[in-house]
Order: sequence, then C-alpha cells, then structure tokens
Amino acid sequence: MNSNRLPAFLVGLAVVLFLAYSSLFVVNEREQALVIRFGEIQSVKSEPGLYFKLPFAFMDADRVQYVEKRALRLDLDNIRVQVNDGKFYDVDAFVVYRIADPRLFRETVSGDREAAESRLRTRLDSGLRRVYGLRGFEAALSEERASMMTEVHRDLNTAAETLGVRIEDVRIRRTDLTPDVSEQTFKLMESERLAEAELIRARGNEEGQRRRAIADRQVVELVSEAQRDSEILRGQGDAERNRIFAEAFQRDPSFFEFYRSMRAYVSALGDSNTTMVLSPDSDFFKYFETPDGNRTPRAGTTTPVPAAPAN
Repeated sequence: MNSNRLPAFLVGLAVVLFLAYSSLFVVNEREQALVIRFGEIQSVKSEPGLYFKLPFAFMDADRVQYVEKRALRLDLDNIRVQVNDGKFYDVDAFVVYRIADPRLFRETVSGDREAAESRLRTRLDSGLRRVYGLRGFEAALSEERASMMTEVHRDLNTAAETLGVRIEDVRIRRTDLTPDVSEQTFKLMESERLAEAELIRARGNEEGQRRRAIADRQVVELVSEAQRDSEILRGQGDAERNRIFAEAFQRDPSFFEFYRSMRAYVSALGDSNTTMVLSPDSDFFKYFETPDGNRTPRAGTTTPVPAAPAN
C-alpha cells in the first residue's frame, strides 16, 4: 500500500467506525427506547437487543430516549385526611406503576418521570381524601380497606392512562390518628372501657347472687333430705336391733340376761374414777358371785323348807 494513501485509509476507517458506533444502540431488559427524529417519534423498541438508527444525532436528528420498563414505586407520606366524623388522620400510601405506553408517555410529559409522578401524587392525594371522607376511621382497619384501595386504584388508573402509565397496585402503609385526635380518642375509649367494665362487674355480681341463692336453697334441700333419710334409717336400725334382741332373748333368756349385765358392767365400771355405793345384795352384782347368777344362801341364814303336802 502506498504510504500516501495510509492516512486517507485511516481517516476512512475512523469515519466508518464512527458512523457504525453512532448508528447502533442497545436496549436491555429493564428499559425501552424511543427513536426520535426532529421531535417526532419514529419507533419504539420494547424488546431487549441491538438496534440501528440514523448515525447523526446533531440538529435533533435520530436520537434515542430511554424510559423505564420495570415496575416503579411512588410513595406518598404524611397525607392528612378527614373522615366523615370530622376527625383528621395521617396516612402513608404507595403506588406501583409501569410505563405501559412509551409513546404517550413521551407526548404528555416528554418522558420525564418526575413530572409524571407529580401528577400521580396529586391524583393519589385527591383519591385518598375522597375515599376516607366517605367513611369512618374504623373502615381502614376492617375488611372494607380492600374496597377502599380498589376505589383509589380505579380513580388513579383513569388519570394514569392519560400519561401512558398503568397502575398495578395501590397500598396504604399506615393510618394513624393525629396527636390531638389520638388523645381524644384514647380518653373516649378509656371511658367506654370503664363503663363496659362496670356493666360486666354489675352483671357478674347479679349472677353471683343468683347462683349463691340457688346453692343455698339446694344446701337446705339436701340437708333436709339427708336428715329425713337418716331418721328413717335410724328408726329402721333401731327396729332391726330390737327384733334381733327379741329373737336372742327368746332363744336363750339366761345368756341374753348375762350379756346385758356384762354391757352394764362395761358402761358403769369402764371409767376408773367411777364411784358406786350399792348393797352387796343388789342384783347388779349377782354375776360376781355365781356364773349363772343364782345366789348361795349366806351363813346364819335359813333356807325355807317347803311345807309338807297335806294328807
């Protein structure tokens, strides 16, 4: 190659490389690209890959603007809303959105996320105030919360569609009473709980008295029945005892008399401190003299002789 042509070749190669570099652009999976020529959108590239455009970007010709393809989050903190009873609450919420129409997004807000989020923030604030204003504070803490978020989602999505944005989710992160309302609510809840406690205590005392009265009546009835049954059983026992004694006396009167005397000795002489003054001839000691209880005549006494039978 002629040495005079080498500089020209290098310049030509540089121009080719410059043209190739300036006419290629890459779109990754997290973004999408708009090809703009003289302020007009020529094409939208949403799939990842390597793409071509006109190699010159000066004078506003064929330039590429990238916009997010991922789901984006917008937070809205410390929104003061008023519910239907006139009280104020602090609410934190967030929105998950996605740029669904890059062409419309470019045409409405020039592809500026901050401008789009500013409009969404204004509409979200308005939607939350409207939804809370139709309900009481308890609704945000109940199953109605899901329907509230659905209403806000619907209102916000209507505004988002005009920006080329699709709302995927709306959530409330926090709903708190403002400090002044919190103090009032706490005092109200405290008084309600105290009144409820007094009512429960009064009902408990009433129920306790009723149960005690029932228990006392049942005790009286049980004691009366037990006394009645015991008297019946005692009478039956005494009758059975007397029957057994009568049968025993009829079978062996002498043994029965001996048994009764022994029981009398145990009862009368069982205590060592017992003092008794009785005549020796008393029938009480007859079994001390003979086992059969028949006394032997004493010395100096005569045994009466039976008279002879008359002729």
